Amino acid sequence: MEAPRHGAFPIPKLLSNLWSVLCPTFENPEEITNENCLPHLQHNASSNYGEMEAEASMKCHPASLHRHRFNLSAASTSKQKHSVGQHEEYSCEYGSPMYLILCSLGGVVSCGVTHTAVVPLDVVKCRMQVDPKRYRGLVQGINLTVQEEGARGLVKGWAPTAIGYSMQGLGKFGLYEFFKIRYSDLLGPEQAYLWRTSLYLAASASAEFFADIALAPMEAVKVRIQTQQGYANTLREAVPKMYFEEGLWAFYKGVSPLWMRQIPYTMMKFACFERTVEALYKYVMPKPQHKCSKMEQLGVTFVGGYIAGIFCAIVSHPADSVVSVLNKEKGSTAIGVLKRLGMYGIWKGLFTRILMIGTLTALQWFIYDSVKVYLRLPRPPPPEMPASLKKKLSHK
Repeated sequence: MEAPRHGAFPIPKLLSNLWSVLCPTFENPEEITNENCLPHLQHNASSNYGEMEAEASMKCHPASLHRHRFNLSAASTSKQKHSVGQHEEYSCEYGSPMYLILCSLGGVVSCGVTHTAVVPLDVVKCRMQVDPKRYRGLVQGINLTVQEEGARGLVKGWAPTAIGYSMQGLGKFGLYEFFKIRYSDLLGPEQAYLWRTSLYLAASASAEFFADIALAPMEAVKVRIQTQQGYANTLREAVPKMYFEEGLWAFYKGVSPLWMRQIPYTMMKFACFERTVEALYKYVMPKPQHKCSKMEQLGVTFVGGYIAGIFCAIVSHPADSVVSVLNKEKGSTAIGVLKRLGMYGIWKGLFTRILMIGTLTALQWFIYDSVKVYLRLPRPPPPEMPASLKKKLSHK
């Protein structure tokens, strides 16, 4: 594989300047070729894998090592070019600082846009959780909201939703890529392949822990606007009012139940998605991944995202119910809310959440992958067993 060339790509001037600093051009890029660098991204090393890797570590330019990390991404839509002299030209190297920055940018777009688009469903879902006697179902809840507040009632809380989930997406996707690479490096190619599901779970949980800290303030504001009628109608009204009444605690009292909701959700979102897409390419698609068009591959991404979204909604719904009630009521605690809701109450609004989260998760993965296509980021194919592991297993 020839080294990726550093060319111009369609992003703002600020990111271009960052890129020039964080991803400098190699002094001798023509020297970094298949003959002297082992590309781990290909997963098809020959039987003398260990010798080649040792040789590559001495010959490769240090800055090129980002390209050679063992990749476990099943969300790949890059077309592999196997002809001699051809290569996929990328805007930056896999695992480089600029790669992580642009992945974070993709997370901002995918999470911010999708969560804002489903605000009407979110309004009804939250009200079903905190006031189940008045809001008994999705259609009835929509009609009641429109009757009492007009169509504007269905978009309450759109501003904190857009800001909060953009910040969450920044951390969720960017840090997931970061932790996935780091944990894979710690395990090594063979163990990373064998334990790839656990690796996805650990990387996504680590990323979501930090992402929720960024999300918590705006989530608290959003729920207060949507569920406590007459409290505030806009972000500018709600924030000072909440701070005056409860101080900073008003914005972070929901972070613990948010972790309870979002960490299992994100672990399922990433691990289920990665393995589902891997299975779709292996058992469903009639041709290998590298022979599929980009639209076919993005279609697989969408289907895998929707399947993952259904499971995400189920595992995270009880904690979501607690978060909604907790952020509505002053002085409430997670344990107290859980006891009051009971087993039936914590599952109220599940169908609406499945509809919302399934669609939302599928669109997030589709948009995120589309951003990576647009920015020409490296997106290697689904993981395959390393040649060294195949050799070991064949000898047993």
